[in-house]
Amino acid sequence: MSVEKKKPVPSDIDIAQAAKIKPIVEIAEGYGICDECIDHFGRYKAKVRLEFLKDNAAMPKRAKYIDVTAITPTPLGEGKTTTTVGLAQGLGAIGRKAIAAIRQPSMGPTFGIKGGAAGGGYSQIVPMADFNLHLTGDIHAVSAAHNLCSTALDARIYHEGRWSDAYFEKLGMRKLNMDPYEVWWRRVVDMNDRTLRRIVVGVGGIDNGPLRETGFDIAVASEVMAILALAKDLKDLRERMGRIVLGLDKAGKPVTTEDLGVAGAMTILLKDAIKPNILQTLEEQLAFVHAGPFANIAHGNSSVIADLMATKIGDYVVTESGFGADMGLEKFVDIKCRTSGLWPDAAVVVATVRALKMHGGGPKVTPGKPLASAYTQEDRELVKKGLANLEAHLRIVRKFGIPAVVAINAFPTDSEAEQEIVREAAIKAGAADAVVARNWAEGGEGAADLARAVEKAAAQPSACGPFYPLELSIKEKIERIAREIYGAEHVAYSADAESRIETFEKLGYGGLPICMAKTQYSLSHDPAQKGAPKGFIFPVNDLRVAAGAGFVYPISGEINTMPGLPSKPGYMGMDIDPETGRITGLS
Repeated sequence: MSVEKKKPVPSDIDIAQAAKIKPIVEIAEGYGICDECIDHFGRYKAKVRLEFLKDNAAMPKRAKYIDVTAITPTPLGEGKTTTTVGLAQGLGAIGRKAIAAIRQPSMGPTFGIKGGAAGGGYSQIVPMADFNLHLTGDIHAVSAAHNLCSTALDARIYHEGRWSDAYFEKLGMRKLNMDPYEVWWRRVVDMNDRTLRRIVVGVGGIDNGPLRETGFDIAVASEVMAILALAKDLKDLRERMGRIVLGLDKAGKPVTTEDLGVAGAMTILLKDAIKPNILQTLEEQLAFVHAGPFANIAHGNSSVIADLMATKIGDYVVTESGFGADMGLEKFVDIKCRTSGLWPDAAVVVATVRALKMHGGGPKVTPGKPLASAYTQEDRELVKKGLANLEAHLRIVRKFGIPAVVAINAFPTDSEAEQEIVREAAIKAGAADAVVARNWAEGGEGAADLARAVEKAAAQPSACGPFYPLELSIKEKIERIAREIYGAEHVAYSADAESRIETFEKLGYGGLPICMAKTQYSLSHDPAQKGAPKGFIFPVNDLRVAAGAGFVYPISGEINTMPGLPSKPGYMGMDIDPETGRITGLS
């Protein structure tokens, strides 16, 4: 282990900064990735060149493929990334060559209230500060590519308003004739900034372009980020970039990035971002950290390319899908696995006593405020009342035909009796096993039992496949997910949603997968409905198409594509020592 364990467990950043990190080339070579196959970003992080995958194309999938999902979380999160890293360490502790594969975090939540996403305690990916801040610049590249398209589109609308058809023909171009009321493409920035959700551009006179309402999304909600995570190679990336639909023209036909002539330039800006980043765990397992699409808006999974590489060189690849099984796991299977051709051998469902108490009717959990005593003192009855949520998520995993292991992520405030209630209920509900994971405090040793349980589960037959055929209509796919995954009685469509469905099917997008945009804090569309709600009406307010990424996303409930900062953001506790460069307060 590259760090000495202490009790009580120090802060995440203190642990990470105390670690003795090996040069990344040594970690990579231990997994068969030679120095010539990587581009170095300092001593401790690197990118794997795409030639590595091309040169090893004939090599069969070697690794068992494990997805880590969870029950419906509290706003504090239940340690899914910590469990993902811990399981990779635990597999290492029992002598297996394991690889972790996770998303890169947005700096918006990092400086907001959620904090970083490198794991926690003695199950982290390091260097932790680099992981959470810029890393190798991929999110900046995504932002640049996205905003290049935004500026190109506004410039085209401006010039088409000034010049005739004949002028454009002389330039070897044609007018796009964008409908100003059907411009779908916005701008992005990788910060939480609620003031930018709705803006007006073109203010100040005709020279600044026509007045138009638009807005900003957070960078990781960009379709460009979703594409980066799904592209299998540079050719696939280029083709997907050209299929992005920016809106409709005045005849109701889609206008794409290829039509605008910007797709090639956008791809150029991503030529390095497509190469997966590699770092390491605190116990020196290889960690792929690549792409970071939002999970309640986009598909919420790390990159296909990273997994295609990792499954050729490890015994186990442990990845994670965003939020609970209703959100991340469903999209993992129906979008990511359908794209990659890799199907999971087992799933780990992360549960906590704290979250189950919330689902049992416990007091509201609010980030930045102290937990109520119900969460810090033993209350077995409250845990029992919340078990319906765990049971519902296990039913979802079973629907996909994947063997499931429940990881009970241990908190210091849990009692053994509460953990045993969860363990017994999980096995009764069909889990192959349920294990208390103590890796936050103990590192890989604390996840060794979990690793053995996962190894046993992954040896069972997995019948995993898509939840629905693509030939179904958009409505049929939405309704199958809403009823069978979420527990809805039926789906109600707004007039706008009905119109979008008709338009998208006429334009040929009806055969795309569904990527539902809904709250992560309930199995339903309503974050106030805890536990396992049944018989509710699932509303679809609107639909959008991400033709480059390859999915249609219905929007249910109040979903913001640009978060806001809390009254006391995390950045207020962060600083840097100007003498040593040591960062403090990053979590």
